[in-house]
Amino acid sequence: MSGYSLQQLADEAELRALSATYARGLDRHDRELVRSVFADDATTHYGSFRGGPDEMAGMAMTALKAYSATQHVLGQINLTIDGDAATGEVYFQAFHQHATEGFDRFICGRYVDRYVRRDGRWWMTHRTEVVDWTRTEPTADAYFAKRPETVRGTRDRTDLSYRPDEA
Repeated sequence: MSGYSLQQLADEAELRALSATYARGLDRHDRELVRSVFADDATTHYGSFRGGPDEMAGMAMTALKAYSATQHVLGQINLTIDGDAATGEVYFQAFHQHATEGFDRFICGRYVDRYVRRDGRWWMTHRTEVVDWTRTEPTADAYFAKRPETVRGTRDRTDLSYRPDEA
């Protein structure tokens, strides 16, 4: 592992955790988690939406309210760290099952990010969502009808992930 310092590994772990927390916040429909990764002066760009962290978290919750299930999976994360500043490219695959219209939407792309370390903590200062491809398909959800004992996820703080001691 030549060329890697413990500090660089720690910085990369904290930067990766920002995206993991963000994705968890989207999937659990937890506005506070989504907002928690952004610096107060952060900016965001999601297609036709541009705004600060509070507006972005609100926009995300409103947009995702239409779905009964979502899952955001992170792929490779490329980071460049320069002291207390960093940039990143975070690959994602997102699944969205519409609550009432009978379709599943897949969105795959990347987040292009800027970060800053302030008072010993990393924050996102900018996130742009780059969409590489999408697909919409009819919902095929017979799995749960055939397996009623399946432990189901929820999109709120009743989800088992908030209570891992009960798993």
